[in-house]
Amino acid sequence: MEASLAFPLLAGLIGIALFFDFLNGLHDAANSIATIVSTRVLRPQYAVFWAAFFNFIAFLFFGLHVAETLGTGIINPDIVSPQVIFAALMGAIIWNIATWIFGIPSSSSHALIGGLVGAGLAKVGLSSIVWGGLLKTVGAIFMSPAIGFFLALTLVLIVSWVFVRQTPFAVDSTFRVLQFVSASLYSLGHGGNDAQKTMGIIAVLLYSQGYLGGEFHVPFWVVISCQAAMALGTLFGGWRIVHTMGSKITRLNPMQGFCAETGGALTLFGATWLGIPVSTTHTITGAIIGVGAARRVSAVRWGIAGNIVFAWFVTLPAAALISALFYWLAGFFQ
Repeated sequence: MEASLAFPLLAGLIGIALFFDFLNGLHDAANSIATIVSTRVLRPQYAVFWAAFFNFIAFLFFGLHVAETLGTGIINPDIVSPQVIFAALMGAIIWNIATWIFGIPSSSSHALIGGLVGAGLAKVGLSSIVWGGLLKTVGAIFMSPAIGFFLALTLVLIVSWVFVRQTPFAVDSTFRVLQFVSASLYSLGHGGNDAQKTMGIIAVLLYSQGYLGGEFHVPFWVVISCQAAMALGTLFGGWRIVHTMGSKITRLNPMQGFCAETGGALTLFGATWLGIPVSTTHTITGAIIGVGAARRVSAVRWGIAGNIVFAWFVTLPAAALISALFYWLAGFFQ
């Protein structure tokens, strides 16, 4: 296909990808602001502005390793076509909207990965899969919440020991200030990891159509567009999911909120530097459960946490199935 002839279709697919990125910010806004809202350090309408700003500037602090993994490390870039990208995006978008409507904090990241896998399988079968990258990502489904859990739990224990002689009022006042720092760090990690997933999708689409000169890379305009789309989505906020993440799992005070955000941020920083597309939802959920369990095991509403874990495992196959269906449907319009 001539690149010039494909331009209108290409522009439309890039628009759909940016719409997914916007939905990702909308869907995952709760991950960045749930703890700072639930501790009443910031009102939701101010918290989303705070999170959106740090979402946007995240590209200044991280490389593009996650974008490279999404672009070339999940399915073989040589089999990518507009039909594959369209199907992958529709699988992820429809699953995101469904879980947003029901207030389920599922993973936008794994919905997108499931969409890619489903479209690749529908096109050429198992040979489309880059098993090393996919297995690394699936492994992160289990590792990221566990790491967030143990980091947050450890931070709670350390902070409790350091501030053991302080009055509750003094501790609360200190961590109300420090939570601005931890919320900023978490929003940086969120923007750094999540926006890069859409960058990878757009870049591999451009590569497949010959717009990158034969060598895969992420153009700067793609970086800025994706960061802006995610920040805009965060501004709109996902209030249903904020309620689930911020209060239904466990009640938090500012010290616990600081520990959850910091533990989650450290997990995201490490994953982004390693080029692993993890779920911010998984990470902050694990961290929130960690700080709740540090207080007492019964402080965590394990039934709701279990429903969230169930959604994690359903997301990949559900998005893959929807994506495969759209790949099949798109074939009628070729």
